[in-house]
Amino acid sequence: MSKETLEIIRGLSQAAANAYDGAHMDNYSLDGQIRKVGLKREEGIPLLDKRVIDGFKVKFYGDSMIINYQSDVRMKELKDNGFENDIVRTINEVKKFLQKEYKTITGNSVSLTAKGDPQIIVQSTSNVRTFVQAYQHYKIGGLQMDQINAPSGDVTRDITKKFLQAAKAKRPSNETIKPGDNQK
Repeated sequence: MSKETLEIIRGLSQAAANAYDGAHMDNYSLDGQIRKVGLKREEGIPLLDKRVIDGFKVKFYGDSMIINYQSDVRMKELKDNGFENDIVRTINEVKKFLQKEYKTITGNSVSLTAKGDPQIIVQSTSNVRTFVQAYQHYKIGGLQMDQINAPSGDVTRDITKKFLQAAKAKRPSNETIKPGDNQK
């Protein structure tokens, strides 16, 4: 892995870490900066309003990143026509936040290009409450990955080769099958 690749992944990881719960309010923020991600939990006052449980995390693989979003929703929200669009909009808001925060942290910009459609899974917890899990794959611009499928050289040690050759030459004295009889 190159130094540039590691710096990009560290920058995106730090950008995701800066979206902790409470970062959207100046009195809960560690550095006094207000960071709005676009999540439902940022609406209202945490001590007075009913808390909405939602959040996101990021995973990296190869030259790509996955944004996972999870939220608790009520059954009546599921029946709205724009439910899937709201989830997609929230994932896009998280992506924009990560790009903006990455630029703040590193001084460079990063491009995140969506790969395919977002996957949305809704599961029921009770008759009233359900939770939604959604994820979207993104290609990270500027990441160069080493060739994984490159042929590898023979790494068998000489002593191992000698042992294998000796094992092929010796046949047990009580063996009654001819070599190749059990092959079909």
